[in-house]
Amino acid sequence: MISRTAVLLGASGLVGGQCLKALVDDPDYTRVLTFGRRELPAQMTRAKVTQRVADLGRLTAEDFRGAHEVFSALGTTIRKAGSQAAFRQVDLELPLRAAKEALNAGVEQFVIVSSVGADPASKNFYLRTKGELEQELAKLPFRALHILRPSLLIGKRQEFRLGERIVIAIAPLLDLFTLGVWRRYHSIRADVVGRAMVAAARRGEPGTHLYEYDDLVKPART
Repeated sequence: MISRTAVLLGASGLVGGQCLKALVDDPDYTRVLTFGRRELPAQMTRAKVTQRVADLGRLTAEDFRGAHEVFSALGTTIRKAGSQAAFRQVDLELPLRAAKEALNAGVEQFVIVSSVGADPASKNFYLRTKGELEQELAKLPFRALHILRPSLLIGKRQEFRLGERIVIAIAPLLDLFTLGVWRRYHSIRADVVGRAMVAAARRGEPGTHLYEYDDLVKPART
C-alpha cells in the first residue's frame, strides 16, 4: 500500500467536505492536513485528519512540506464576500498563492475545483475570475494540474441560498435539455465531484487536465 499525504483547502465547503470524506475513505492516504479559518465539525474528521486553523493568506512552503497532493475547493459568492475584490481574494488570490507555496515545497500535483464556462475573456465576472485562475495555475510547473469544472452543484450547504435552492428544485427539468454540447452544464452531486478530485490525483497523469461533467461522473460509475 502506498502511503500518501494530502493537503486540503476549503474542507468546510460543500465540495471540500465531500473531498475530505473521499480522502479519509481512501486507504492510500494515511494523513490529511486541512487548513481553514475555523475548526471542522467532529463528524467530518477521523484519526488521519490533522486540522490547522490558519490565515490562508499567510501559508508558506513549510505548511505544504511532505504533501504529495494539494486539493483546493476554496470558493465563495460575491454576496457572501461582500465585494468583487473580496471575491477575487478568495477565489483567485488565495488558491494561486497556495499553489505557488506548494510548488516551492515540492508538491507535484494540484487539484482544484473551478467552474463550467470558466474563461479569462468572459464578460461574466465570476467566470472571468475562474478563468484567470486556471490560466495562472497552468503557468506553474506542476507535474500534474487537475482542474474540475462542475456546473450546478447538488448538495446540502450550511448556509441558505434561496436562488440556488430554486434552481436545484428544477434541476431535473433543466437537465433534460443538457444534451450534446450542453452536456457539460448537467447538474452534479457534490459527493461525485469530491470523489472525482481524489480519483484525478490517483491517476496522476502528467500535464494539465480539464474535467467536465462526463469526466467527473466516470469515477462514480466505476
